[in-house]
This record gives sequence, structure tokens and C-alpha cells, in this order.
Amino acid sequence: MTYASSTTALLLAAGLGTRFDPSGIQSKLLAPLADGTPVACASARALLTILPHVTAVVRPGAEALAHALNDAGCDVVFSADAERGMGASLAAGVRATEEAEGWIVALADMPWIAPATIEEIARRVDSGASVVAPLYRGRRGHPVGFGAMHREALSSLDGDVGARRILETADVTLIDVDDAGVLADIDTYADLLRQR
Repeated sequence: MTYASSTTALLLAAGLGTRFDPSGIQSKLLAPLADGTPVACASARALLTILPHVTAVVRPGAEALAHALNDAGCDVVFSADAERGMGASLAAGVRATEEAEGWIVALADMPWIAPATIEEIARRVDSGASVVAPLYRGRRGHPVGFGAMHREALSSLDGDVGARRILETADVTLIDVDDAGVLADIDTYADLLRQR
């Protein structure tokens, strides 16, 4: 059951995934997990378990991924500037969801984040927190929540540093979680096999 949040989730799924398959033939985000669920769809489902609105940002030409995420329950936005980096994709997602009262920014190659972690971040953003991030064994992870006061800064991001400058200057609320999934991403095929 979803949590009645005014926060929107942005699932960033516009990367090339070249470390997973340098040839570019196999899509990392469509690769199946042990249960057969594509990586990106598992990431989306964790968000959709808690939040009523999830917008996935994909690159132009990634129609198969867009269809899979749409079928999973996401709205899908194509980032025309995806090749410029994560910041450009994040900005495209924020601009497409300007009515949101806050955002939880998640990465599509991190399918093991616990729904309880997502809910706690959403509750903190809904309560007025500026920026919220999970902390697992002293390491900051994903997803990261941003309050509406960052709308302009997020929508003007560009390049590949994402929201790093905001994280460096904002008041960040860190929440301790017992959730190794906040650090576990899939960069290579070996990462996928290890989790299987």
C-alpha cells in the first residue's frame, strides 16, 4: 500500500551502462535479476510500493526500457540532453514534475533498496526537511530526498555531477538505516551475478 505522500519519485534511468556491457548490446537496466524482473523495474517497484507517483527519466532511443518502466507503473520522460550527464537527466525529471512538493531521486541500477527506507525519506521531506539521505554503516547512500525549496536549483542542473553542489551546501538530514541496498548498485555484469 502506498504512503499518501506529496513527494514524487524520480527514477534516473538515462545512463549508458557502458561498464556493464562495453559493446552496448545488452541493456544493464533490462537485465533480469534472479526472479526474472528487469533491474530498472525492480527499482521502480520499490518506489511504487510507497509513493503514488514515480517518473522515470530515460534517454532518447531507449524505447524498450521506457515501455518496461511504463508497464511497471511509472510515467516516463525522455531526457533530450541525457548524454550531458546525470544532472541534465535529473533536471528534465524535475521540470516534468514541477507540481511536486518534493522529490526522491533514485537510481535505476539500485534495485535492492527497502521500501521502509523510501518511506522514511518521504516522511522527512513531507515534514519540511531540506535534503534527506540514508546512512548505512557510516556511508551515505541512495535515494536522496529534496524539498520543494530546491526546485529551481534542481531544474537547472547540467553535466555529470548530479545534485552534488546542493548536497554540499544544503542542510542534509541523515537517517541511519539497516538497509545495505542503499549502497548496492549494479555497474558490471559481475555485480549482477554476485547478487544472483
